[in-house]
Amino acid sequence: MNIDDYCQKKAAPAGSSTYYALWRAPLTAQPLLTALYALHRELSESVSEVSDPTVGRIKLAWWQNEFVALAREAPTHPVTQVIARHYGNTAPIGTFMTWLSGYQMDLDQTRYLDFVGLHRYVEQVGAALANIVAGITAHEPTNLKSWAPVLGRALLLADIVERTGENARCGRIYIPTEEMQRFGVTATDIQHCRYSKGYIQLMSFQVSRARRMLNEGLGAMPATERKLQRVLRAQAAMSLALLHELEIEDYRVLCQRIALTPLRKLWIAWRIC
Repeated sequence: MNIDDYCQKKAAPAGSSTYYALWRAPLTAQPLLTALYALHRELSESVSEVSDPTVGRIKLAWWQNEFVALAREAPTHPVTQVIARHYGNTAPIGTFMTWLSGYQMDLDQTRYLDFVGLHRYVEQVGAALANIVAGITAHEPTNLKSWAPVLGRALLLADIVERTGENARCGRIYIPTEEMQRFGVTATDIQHCRYSKGYIQLMSFQVSRARRMLNEGLGAMPATERKLQRVLRAQAAMSLALLHELEIEDYRVLCQRIALTPLRKLWIAWRIC
């Protein structure tokens, strides 16, 4: 397997949302965008697929050293080698370090007291990703801060809602404790798949916030950027469709995964113009 195939398999296996979103990117930008999503996936798996936080810290430390090597144009990992091919010595190391800091939070805490705390996490993980992805094809890179971070935060919040049960089984509950208490839902309820009226209200609140932020991000995107940002727009469209499905299914995501079919993802991505 060559390094481009490795990135494709890691970031966007056939049938995944990322696969169909990247399909809408300009051909010249697809290899780099795929590598960036692959890197993000590598960092995520460094903490999500380990049960011992110490092992996760060792993996993140390895990536930190790899970013230093990337800055020196001597990367060793397939993903960073592809990134080096396109960026050379201008790779956005600062953004990669921000991602590291975000995933470090997953090792340092498994709960968030309020949305202010969660916002810091989605800023470092979601907003940073959207900002760098948008910058690859942006017409006006200097204006990204007015819309890309909002969209990135919203995409991650939608993903957190969708993966509530999966995350809980890994010991992490991203829904702020203050909001759970407001609706009378406990961490034990989440972990033991207890569906209640309070749970429905809690998840409705989460979905409404994610949907509002997705629409805010899309609405703030300048008209001159729309055709150039089909990747993020496709992701947002799929997230909005999935949030609707979660509502139809009464947010029963604690013991199962609700997902769009590959055909529906293809249709949604294809319609982005």
